[in-house]
Amino acid sequence: MGGELHAYPEVPLKDLLRRVETGWSPVCSSKPPGPDEWGVIKLSAITSGRFIETETKTFPSGSAPRKELEIRTRDLLMSRANGVKSLVGVVCTVGEVRQRLLLPDLVFRLVPNGDKVDPAFLGLALSTAGLRSQIEAAMRGTSGQYKISQADVRRLRVPLPDLDEQRRIVVAHAVVERRISALERVREKLKTLRDSLTADLVAGPMEKVGKILATKPKNGFSPVEVSEWTGLLTLGLGCLTPEGFQPRQLKRLPASDVASRFQLADGDLLMSRANTRDLVGLVGRYQDVGHPCIYPDLMMRLRPDSRRCIPHYLEIVLRSAPVRKAIQAGARGTSESMVKISADLVESLRVPVPSLEKQEQVVKSFSALDRKIRSCQSVIDKLRSVQQGVVEEMLTGRVLVA
Repeated sequence: MGGELHAYPEVPLKDLLRRVETGWSPVCSSKPPGPDEWGVIKLSAITSGRFIETETKTFPSGSAPRKELEIRTRDLLMSRANGVKSLVGVVCTVGEVRQRLLLPDLVFRLVPNGDKVDPAFLGLALSTAGLRSQIEAAMRGTSGQYKISQADVRRLRVPLPDLDEQRRIVVAHAVVERRISALERVREKLKTLRDSLTADLVAGPMEKVGKILATKPKNGFSPVEVSEWTGLLTLGLGCLTPEGFQPRQLKRLPASDVASRFQLADGDLLMSRANTRDLVGLVGRYQDVGHPCIYPDLMMRLRPDSRRCIPHYLEIVLRSAPVRKAIQAGARGTSESMVKISADLVESLRVPVPSLEKQEQVVKSFSALDRKIRSCQSVIDKLRSVQQGVVEEMLTGRVLVA
């Protein structure tokens, strides 16, 4: 059939919403709430772009919860602040969710007008590259703390097909989502197996981290980013993830004698010293990215004494649940969106330090399962890319009109 291509109209997000709500963050216990307790979701519950119900903390006993802020199935949530720029404005749609979970202060709840827009479609539209560009342009803040306001959110412009077409896009997205969900269940089982195996293997005399380092932890350096290419890069805070080092958010820097003193060597162990409470203290071994790199002021470098400890082993131990709990408990700050840890805290952490031979065994067992997890994640990432591409293509606003 003949026809012509036309663009979907773009409308301000405010025209598609009944309201935007901001949550509340009382001082909570870091432990997850029990089945009959009220809880508050952590920022990490949505910054992956998917709602993670288990990322919660316990509401203080003796306080009255604001029940109007209880999270419900199909809620559309958006992070409004973070220490990592790419995690501000991340959107997710809530699936099935337990009762008695509250919206935190650092998250917006977007309440769509169902007569104009399908909530699931709006969640997809707000996650596209075009909307991401608008969010980053509207963002305010400096390194370490970025925010987006309600007014900024309301001004975002969203492509708007008719409701039938919106639902068709949602169905196409869901087909790929089911395959991804199956692979994610496999990945999580592998992670559980890896972590339990590591916990069984890690044993030995306890030592303070400071006693097994060759030098004191050293904070990085953050010069002003430049547009011209000098060949020197600095890592972004987002390079350190719960799964280790990821080469992303690299920034160009001017070459200088000062910067060169912070240049990284392949295998250097890095730790984030400032971030949200959930992300502070994450560790990863730097991997050569093909260009000289330094690390920023919001990270510290740890160099273990090679006669006492293998860097990969120390990374595994510092990622373990007991050590993560100690780091989060020792972090200090006035806001959950930005807390810091000191070199003294890191040096005081107690970790098991077996013989080098035993450390090698732990690393070998951990690495074997880690490779399987990465392989599974690689397939997930490819499917996510296909899924995003399909949605982006549908939302280019180019449809065939009969």
